[in-house]
Amino acid sequence: MKVECYDENGAEVYEMITRHILQEVQVSRAVKDLNIYVDPREPVFIIVVKFEKAATPIRLEDFAEYELDKKANELFIRITDETYLPDLLKKLWDVEGRNKVHQPSRYEVIIDDPKADFKEMIIVDPQEDMKKKIYDAMFRIIPEGFRVIEHKYVEDIIAMTCSDSLIKKEWLDKTDEMIEKMKG
Repeated sequence: MKVECYDENGAEVYEMITRHILQEVQVSRAVKDLNIYVDPREPVFIIVVKFEKAATPIRLEDFAEYELDKKANELFIRITDETYLPDLLKKLWDVEGRNKVHQPSRYEVIIDDPKADFKEMIIVDPQEDMKKKIYDAMFRIIPEGFRVIEHKYVEDIIAMTCSDSLIKKEWLDKTDEMIEKMKG
């Protein structure tokens, strides 16, 4: 972690705040590298975070078997591992609608008149969850009032250029430089 600022004491304080927030949001271990450039005189705040790849997505086939009954126009899902059942139900409610999803037992779910494509359906995506947590941490780290934000997402790097006024081209160039350094 590196905090670049003309004021050394301010940089130390910001580093401490950043570490605390990363622990609070529970992403400390996932963050491979983090660089901040801050100059309140401009005012500009740039944060660039490189994070670890998360586990592979969990698909419906990973924990359930399903079969379409064309006559009844129903999809029957048999749960083989109920670990992801809450996530499955949430996904099905989002995709099919709550009124079409029935759960007669812990190990079965029935969907009336299914419309979604269930082949390869992702139920839990740890990478997306990780990104959401990283964004949450970044928004907590950004100084209060710096609500004009340009953001970039490149591979496993998220960068935000922030200010309380219009974003200048030289700040975006600085952000690009920080991203390139972090890549190499």
